[in-house]
Amino acid sequence: MKSNVKTIARMPLALSTAMLLACVWAGSPALAEEAQRSQTVKFQDLDVNTREGVQMLYRRIHAAAWRVCLTTSTDPIYQAAARECAKKAEAKAIETVNLPQLTAFYQTKTGDRTKPLSANR
Repeated sequence: MKSNVKTIARMPLALSTAMLLACVWAGSPALAEEAQRSQTVKFQDLDVNTREGVQMLYRRIHAAAWRVCLTTSTDPIYQAAARECAKKAEAKAIETVNLPQLTAFYQTKTGDRTKPLSANR
């Protein structure tokens, strides 16, 4: 079983036209494209056949998603974008791991049953 998962997140640009023009005027190349970061989540030390193992894996994925999407900005627009980024990164990582137990735990934990995740093993 593959025991590494890359959590990939794309931070969307959520700026109004005026803010975007101001940033372009300031010459910030970081705002001209989406930032992509990833973090590997290892879980070979976990028994994912137990509830405790699944919970620990979820916590690791959740923490990694927040780390890759973290913003130091206090701007509410960036804060909202970071929350959405972490939510998407977490869902993508859980889909990538493709463990039925983890998928079920995620759906119970988040109440997110709108998007069916792959869990056919």
